[in-house]
Amino acid sequence: MSKITTIEPFTKGFVEAFSPELILFTGMLLLILVPNLGKGTFRIPGTQLRLPWLMGGTRFKFSSDPRLPAWIASITLGSAFLNVLYVFSQGLDRVLIVSESGKELFLINGFSRIFEMIFFGALALAAFSSMNRLQVKGIGSKVSENELYNNRRQADFYILMVTCALGMSVVALAQDLFVLFIGLELASFSTYVLVAFLKESKVGVESGMKYFIVGSVASGVGLYGLSMLYLWAGSLQFSVLAATFAVSGTTALPMIGIGFVLVGFGFKVSAAPFHFAAPDAYAGAMSPVAGVLATASKAMGMLGLVRMLLIVAAPESTDGSAVWLVCLGVMAAVTMTWGNLAALGSDNPKRMLAYSSVAHAGYMLAALTAVGAWNWDAAVAGDASAAAVAVMTALLFHLVVLVAFKLGAFLVLSILESEGGASRLSSLGGLAKREPLLAVAMFIFMISLAGVPPMAGFLSKLLVIMGIVRVAVGDMGAEITDGGIYALGDMHWVWWLALLMVLNSAISVFYYLRVVVVMFFDEPEEGREGPLPRGWQVRVAILACVLTTVLVGVAGDSLIRICEMAAQSLNYNW
Repeated sequence: MSKITTIEPFTKGFVEAFSPELILFTGMLLLILVPNLGKGTFRIPGTQLRLPWLMGGTRFKFSSDPRLPAWIASITLGSAFLNVLYVFSQGLDRVLIVSESGKELFLINGFSRIFEMIFFGALALAAFSSMNRLQVKGIGSKVSENELYNNRRQADFYILMVTCALGMSVVALAQDLFVLFIGLELASFSTYVLVAFLKESKVGVESGMKYFIVGSVASGVGLYGLSMLYLWAGSLQFSVLAATFAVSGTTALPMIGIGFVLVGFGFKVSAAPFHFAAPDAYAGAMSPVAGVLATASKAMGMLGLVRMLLIVAAPESTDGSAVWLVCLGVMAAVTMTWGNLAALGSDNPKRMLAYSSVAHAGYMLAALTAVGAWNWDAAVAGDASAAAVAVMTALLFHLVVLVAFKLGAFLVLSILESEGGASRLSSLGGLAKREPLLAVAMFIFMISLAGVPPMAGFLSKLLVIMGIVRVAVGDMGAEITDGGIYALGDMHWVWWLALLMVLNSAISVFYYLRVVVVMFFDEPEEGREGPLPRGWQVRVAILACVLTTVLVGVAGDSLIRICEMAAQSLNYNW
């Protein structure tokens, strides 16, 4: 058990512990102030003397650059991401932030840091690749660099991105359910506006309204469940809720309350039956924003599920009899199957990737079910805990690498979207002839999503499946070596989730390779035979995603060790 340093807010050690969040706050202030710098003056009362105050008026050349907000946001998010990486390289300290009354507010450890890395990395790539996206006439216009939206409109977009990152980091650190909910809503309201940011597009406005309405209902249900838990336990501290649940958690009130809270997180991860707004939101949003929804927002929802199901409502036994465990297993099976079957019939690449994201949510729910199949609070030395750590490590690894190939696929579509494509599968036709390197990048992303070796997607799925099987087998291995004979019926029922993952991965190969066939063997659509829109920023972001997908697939040992370290620090009583 490692030592936990307890500090109060704004005391010694607070700045170091909260350095990524302070970087985000500083960047947000710069986004508000710098684009408004100008030659504004004010008059001293009673005189004709005017003094400069640098706010308003005719802006300076540098402050009126439409790309300035994008650079500020990219540097801010990138700096926060690098700060988290630096913390991992220097070793992790556990820091607990408490209020003056002794209530736990935030916990900084490996588990929270790795989610911050996911959030900041995804948003940094999305912000950097969006520099050429906000054009005056909206999606589909071929306009010059000087016809980008003025940077005050640009600043609104990037302030929302930084705000979203700040809200997600609060969710990662929170040790109180109310604090977690505040962070969740801060991030959610930012994404609602980002989805509908292109108000000139009818599709964007429609998808934004649908996403907002469904998300608001899910948040309202979650807030009602939160109030029920407070009524039952008298506190929203995770430690208090966990202790109270261990004593009387099988009564109706806490079970209903947790069920309502999970509705909000189920919407965030796009788990069936809470996924219906996801395809419309992904299709109507700008592709970089859709990529954030499919990666960072999904990780945020999965984080909430882990906190509630493995810390607060940890099952009391290892026989899988917990009510939520059975429900979660059924939801995982339905979600992964529904997502893949729906993607088979989709001719819109963004909607196809949305349904693919639903299927990946099912895979992660299956991993979470396997972790819950053993008591997470059991003795660390037991085989059961080792199996649980292995599955949690695989889950975290999958969330990290998903940023590379899922977001990368959306960034490729964002280039096509700039010329009015990406809404039809045929818009990818002839991409290998128009820009071969871009087609190769999309090919790598597709086969990684399908789980084809040696890409990172194959390794992440393999680790999840192996972890689930390890949990299902349990301690049978030692007994088998003593001469025992066992059938499949002797294994834990979560084994069937691993088998279903394999079958669904085989189904997904069809619609992923269909994209590859269109890119390399179909002809371009009429009027789209020429070169693709320029923009080096988005291509650099795609290159970073390609390199990560390939390198982690063939040499991901270091990342796996980081994820294992994060998984071991999940329970702060260890």
